[in-house]
Amino acid sequence: MSPDRFEAAYRAGVVEEDASALTAPRHDRPRVAAAVEGLAVGGCVLTSDGALEGGYVVIGGDGAIASVQSARPEAMAVLETGGVVVPGLIDLHGHPEFNVFSAWEPPRLFTNRYQWRASDLYLQLVRDPQSRLLGALAPGTQRRYAEIRALVGGVTAIQGANGRDPDNEALVRNVDLRIFGAHQARAMVDLPADGTPDLEHLHAILALIATGDVTAFYVHLAEGQRDDQTAGAEFDRLVALGALTPATVVIHGSALTPAQFGLMAEARAKLVWSPQSNLRLYGQTTDVAAAQAAGVAVGLGADWLPSGSQSLLGEMKVARRVLADQGRPITARQLVEMVTVGAAHIAGLDAHIGVLQAGRPADVVVLERRYADPWENVAGAEPAWVEMVMIGGDPVYGRSDWMAKVRADGAVPLERVVAWGKRMLLDTGYSAEPAATPAPTLAQIRADILAQYPQLGPIFA
Repeated sequence: MSPDRFEAAYRAGVVEEDASALTAPRHDRPRVAAAVEGLAVGGCVLTSDGALEGGYVVIGGDGAIASVQSARPEAMAVLETGGVVVPGLIDLHGHPEFNVFSAWEPPRLFTNRYQWRASDLYLQLVRDPQSRLLGALAPGTQRRYAEIRALVGGVTAIQGANGRDPDNEALVRNVDLRIFGAHQARAMVDLPADGTPDLEHLHAILALIATGDVTAFYVHLAEGQRDDQTAGAEFDRLVALGALTPATVVIHGSALTPAQFGLMAEARAKLVWSPQSNLRLYGQTTDVAAAQAAGVAVGLGADWLPSGSQSLLGEMKVARRVLADQGRPITARQLVEMVTVGAAHIAGLDAHIGVLQAGRPADVVVLERRYADPWENVAGAEPAWVEMVMIGGDPVYGRSDWMAKVRADGAVPLERVVAWGKRMLLDTGYSAEPAATPAPTLAQIRADILAQYPQLGPIFA
């Protein structure tokens, strides 16, 4: 496997329209007969108006939320969870194809991302193994494993997948690919140099932003220590290229200054923050307090396992501590909204996901109830607390006893897994259209990767 192929995989963004021939993009319709016809999920429901104790999310047979109400519904199946019912979490930055690795221990702090990408230890622990996997595994294998990892941690939508293989369709929503019948997002890992094809792609993206056809443009930018000139100069390059727009979503921005955040706010650009990865690689992270003070909308992303958090739930805890250290404490509710309704706004998908509301797809997560304050219950949650996940009304992961109640007879068989000591059932078989062969199970995916890479990072750890 040549280094060039690795670089192509790492640097690949979504720069062109997804021209997939699939007639039903991911969860624009529910899987046939996956869920029972009419289901109410009961618990403490977190809504845009607040916490509804003893509430119910009523889900219709079309996979959409029919209502959120306080009265127990009649004439339908009701699952009384005793837990906290929240919208599916949205992870706005990652590199899913690389989340098969365990955490990498950086040998030192770096001043910017170009340094660690050239380090020998990184080549040995990440680049070389990934090169082998890219050559040995079927396309989409690593991404599917990563999406299962995201799913069991309560994430129903992610950013960062670098393409779509119709034979290995996404298990969770991919916000920068085709979603809800449109492809309105694009992504770049590096700003393009003059005279390169990527510069032509950028010009095409900016033209689509101008017409309103692209509403979210994700770009890694200014990733490094705050006084690093290489990282800091990328913002000036972004501005010079005419790419600071209302659709622009800056990923990292750890070298940006308060004045630059002011310019972002004026342009209505957004920011996605991955503090754990920043701190491990650079010993510093983004001045998010300054960004928020300037009025920049901020979302969270767990980045990738080599340097980031194990889950978005874990990243939330890091973010809360860092904001407190920066003198801008955040409430539990504000933190939850950063990965739900706020993230949906940044992604340009706030008409579809991010809140539990009638008419929207039923992207629903149930967490064990361990705190009296339901918002703190989410802020303090671990993946082990996830009791059930539904995407578009489709129950894809949940407690064994619950899944028997919420799945229709004859639905796709489920895979038994033990998740942090709990017996759970997992569905990896989603396909928008009939497939010639069944989708691989987690056991099959795990075996395929282990055959090539015995150090595979575990999901349930």
